[in-house]
Amino acid sequence: MLSVVKSGGILGIDGFIVDVEVNISSGLPQFTVVGLPDTAVKESKERIKSAITNVGLKFPNKKIVVNLAPADIVKQGTIYDLPMSIGILTANGLIDTENIKDFAFIGELALNGDLRGIKGALPIAIKLQEEGIKNLILPEENSLEAGLVDGLNVYGFKNIKDIVMFLNGSLKKEKVKIDRKEIFKTRNKNSIDFKDIKGQTLVKRALEIAAAGFHNLLMIGSPGSGKSMMAKAFPSILPPLSFEEAIETTKIHSVAGVLEDFIVKERPFISAHHTASDISIIGGGNIPKPGLISLAHNGVFFMDELPEFKRNVLEVLRQPLEDRKVVVSRASGMYIFPAKFQLIAAANPCPCGYRNDPKKSCRCSPREIKRYMGKISGPLLDRIDINVWVNPVPPEDLSKLSSDEGSEKIRERVIKAVEIQKMRFKDIGINFNSEMTPTLLEKFVKLDNKAENTLNMYAKKYNLTARSYHRILKLSRTIADLEGSNDVKLKHILEAINFKLSEENLLN
Repeated sequence: MLSVVKSGGILGIDGFIVDVEVNISSGLPQFTVVGLPDTAVKESKERIKSAITNVGLKFPNKKIVVNLAPADIVKQGTIYDLPMSIGILTANGLIDTENIKDFAFIGELALNGDLRGIKGALPIAIKLQEEGIKNLILPEENSLEAGLVDGLNVYGFKNIKDIVMFLNGSLKKEKVKIDRKEIFKTRNKNSIDFKDIKGQTLVKRALEIAAAGFHNLLMIGSPGSGKSMMAKAFPSILPPLSFEEAIETTKIHSVAGVLEDFIVKERPFISAHHTASDISIIGGGNIPKPGLISLAHNGVFFMDELPEFKRNVLEVLRQPLEDRKVVVSRASGMYIFPAKFQLIAAANPCPCGYRNDPKKSCRCSPREIKRYMGKISGPLLDRIDINVWVNPVPPEDLSKLSSDEGSEKIRERVIKAVEIQKMRFKDIGINFNSEMTPTLLEKFVKLDNKAENTLNMYAKKYNLTARSYHRILKLSRTIADLEGSNDVKLKHILEAINFKLSEENLLN
């Protein structure tokens, strides 16, 4: 007896269709799985046999061959437990073949027949819907995640016995329903509020501009000056995720197995320790998986103590910062991981940390300072839009400083600027000024003679690269948007130049 059950798998961060073919024939009892299964898939036969037996169903004492097609792609993980079980029960006559038409199945089985959650439910569900599959059965734990896909009826179950009863018509089950309007009504309030940070007006202004235009930013200052605290407060002023951005980000988190809720509701804030390897940051491995910068897709990637990272780790960021994706090539194929992240970095100005500190003296030699700051290469700095010095606030002044405006007010201005950008780019396919190409810059950033002459003068004085020149234009466009100005004026250009070219003073 032969049965074919629809299922899916993960390749990179995208789903693909898998046909689980089960053939039961006479012969010595044997259970064989073919079709490039990995170790977890091969071990599934023990889980399947125990699960079917323990829920009171009959496991066939015959020769069983399972083929996972297409047979030229490696099948990973435990997601094929459920479809293989359904295929065996169908081939054994316990489920009618007609009852599994237009259904797909994914899920891991416990030995008692319970279903356990899996990785990658959302990208598989998206692919199934694209291929015209109408119904998906999976563990209840993943039902809300898969239920985000329009045009796919999703049913979540806790036990395989309930699935058999549902397919045979003896159990009623409602499909998952999700109200998209309710998803983003609640926000995480755990991040630090800007009103808790005394002083640092210039740095707060830099962070506001960065949030409004999705610009990369580097803070340099003495230990204890507040760099890390302000970076952690940064998410509180970021604009909300759109539903499309949330789905993109959720796919990556689902595949990586780090999805905390059924959908990513806020822009991710991913922090890396300076001991992290290049593969952990950009992704890879024998079977490539997304790295930290892909987990930060549509959000923030924070690197504290930037010069402490290994040189090769910093250099691998150059291509993703420009192309907003990571391309990993292996013998098995090419994997593309989205990586549209906003880099927020912090660094001490020297090994001891107190160069230019108003209260403490630096113990480092010029050679040590040059070697330390030299770890941040020119090409990497070229890709950072905003550079700002963070001066420590003296403890005796903290009680004198009044509380500045909170994150909500700053966030309101950021959201207004982002809405302006969305209207500007609505037919182009980008969301932020930082994503503009040179052609778009010519269209949307028109300078008067005074502003253009000033920018050209600075470009000649500092030997700016074309990339730095364009980043100043993008930055000035964001500054103008925050002000609600249609035109980019001289004052916008000057502020952008000040933030971009301050790297000359920060690093030397």
